[in-house]
Amino acid sequence: MGKKKTDKVIFENVTVLDAGAKGVSVAKAPEGQVIFLPNVVPGDVVDVQTLKKRKSYFEGKAIKFHSFSEYRTEPVCQHFGACGGCKWQNMNYERQLFYKNQEVYNNLKRIAKVELPEFEPIMGSEKQFFYRNKMEFGFSDTRWLTETEIQSEDSNLSKNPALGFHIPRMWDKILNIDKCHLQEDPSNAIRNTIREFAVQKGMTFFNARNHEGLLRTLMIRTASTGEIMVLLQFYENDKENRELLLDHIYEKFPQITSLQYVINSKANDTLYDQDIKLYKGRDYILEEIEGLHFSINAKSFYQTNSDQAYELYKITRDFAGLTGNEVVYDLYTGTGTIAQFVSKKAKKVIGVEAVPEAIADAKENAKRNAINNCEFYVGDMKNVFNEEFIAQHGKPDVIITDPPRDGMHKDVVEQIMKIAPNRVVYVSCNSATQARDLALMDEKYKVIRVRPVDMFPQTHHVENVVLLELK
Repeated sequence: MGKKKTDKVIFENVTVLDAGAKGVSVAKAPEGQVIFLPNVVPGDVVDVQTLKKRKSYFEGKAIKFHSFSEYRTEPVCQHFGACGGCKWQNMNYERQLFYKNQEVYNNLKRIAKVELPEFEPIMGSEKQFFYRNKMEFGFSDTRWLTETEIQSEDSNLSKNPALGFHIPRMWDKILNIDKCHLQEDPSNAIRNTIREFAVQKGMTFFNARNHEGLLRTLMIRTASTGEIMVLLQFYENDKENRELLLDHIYEKFPQITSLQYVINSKANDTLYDQDIKLYKGRDYILEEIEGLHFSINAKSFYQTNSDQAYELYKITRDFAGLTGNEVVYDLYTGTGTIAQFVSKKAKKVIGVEAVPEAIADAKENAKRNAINNCEFYVGDMKNVFNEEFIAQHGKPDVIITDPPRDGMHKDVVEQIMKIAPNRVVYVSCNSATQARDLALMDEKYKVIRVRPVDMFPQTHHVENVVLLELK
């Protein structure tokens, strides 16, 4: 009888070869099958227990280490391994940059199949920890226990409610977080104070399966200006406990610029359709770049790493090669940060974005910054960005595009090709979809410059900036 597909296999002395997609590493079984492994580093030699067999690969875990990789480093975070956040914390930073650069190179080579210049060196992040300006945490009435906690047999642990992160691939399980290394203080202090006070006062934490409980999510936003926003999401409308908690937060952290809340009893916890209430302070915080100020409200999209956003924008502006005479179109402009950042070197900048609130923010920010050569329009890129629009606003000399992970809609790519600006600067958070779009543009455009940018140290994510010029 043949082995059932579910049979688990152990492979001994397997060398981890490469860092793969989504932060897992890649090894090969003795017969050549690919194995995906979490929490290992290329160069480790391990015994592997397979967990799942797929058609062309295994998913497994390392159960014994024979030797450690020279690229391995000691994770600084006590939650490493259980929390799915910083999967590369056990790999030294230089090596992280090597693999990020390699991923961009492989995608552009294999998917785009276009002629490439030599890459410019990947822009590493000066801060490798405490670099995020936005964190979201979930409340849960039953905390996820790590293997160590289960073995400790402390029966009180399971009764402690949790405030922290979702366990990867488990929508209803929350890992309690004591110290996260992603956002600067007082982020950890605010989160831990909220949890302690809520537990002490017997407030109920959310149960995602039964849809009950008072406290649902917590969002903390910080800015390089020192301003702080705290937003609590409540599932139930309990005025007394809500005000008790909000007053306590404000008393303990009077430096909070914006304290807000929302009562959300719908099935999911997204904020976009919610009515956000201001409790103390003002309903936005200010971020500053090169003397420009940008207001960020609870629903605003803003690059999550402020310091590296500045580096990314400088590279984008450099690639655009502006002299002061150009008409620039900034597609997927968001709250207009890139548009305003390049405006002083352009004749006119036209920003286009599908989210109406983002465009309202962009206009407000342009007014605040006394910028008169930027105009912002709402609409779906593939519909707005047409011949009539071009006739009205003038043919762009340069197009800057910074689309979401899915890349550009093929109609948008076609439109760019038809308008044929001299230069296109393509900023991407997903080099695979960027590569697909570059292949579509290859008949008219040549890739002149490429520079990856690391916005998220300790993770596999990487941004990439490409300059295209008409052939």
